Amino acid sequence: MRYLHTMIRITDVDASLEFFCTKLGMKEVRRIENEKGRFTLIFLAASHDENQGRNESAPLLELTYNWDPEPYPGGRNFGHLAYEVDDIYQTCQDLMDKGVTINRPPRDGYMAFIKSPDGISIELLQKGAAREEAEPWASMPNSGSW
Repeated sequence: MRYLHTMIRITDVDASLEFFCTKLGMKEVRRIENEKGRFTLIFLAASHDENQGRNESAPLLELTYNWDPEPYPGGRNFGHLAYEVDDIYQTCQDLMDKGVTINRPPRDGYMAFIKSPDGISIELLQKGAAREEAEPWASMPNSGSW
């Protein structure tokens, strides 16, 4: 398992970049604009992690800007921790065998979400390309929120 990023939701891209980049000295290493999903993802690296952030996509801070304004009560502006795993299906099965609920199963062979005992969302991402869709994952419903 390899740590990838921590995601926080932001309400003002310019103010957030001013704070994280101009004031804290972080560097933007990647940006994704998703018109269909109506969000922007901005990935930042600490100054000493810039090369690794660009080359290995980790360790990063992910700023998520949702184009449609919404309030983030109760700490919902904190999103999740993300880890890369060698085998998404085996990892999820091992976690289920240990009593962990898979809140968002890896139906796509690439991404799953679980929660810590304190309700912190943890994103698990398949290392490399997505695995071929397989059961029981492909038809498993979501459970709760993530």
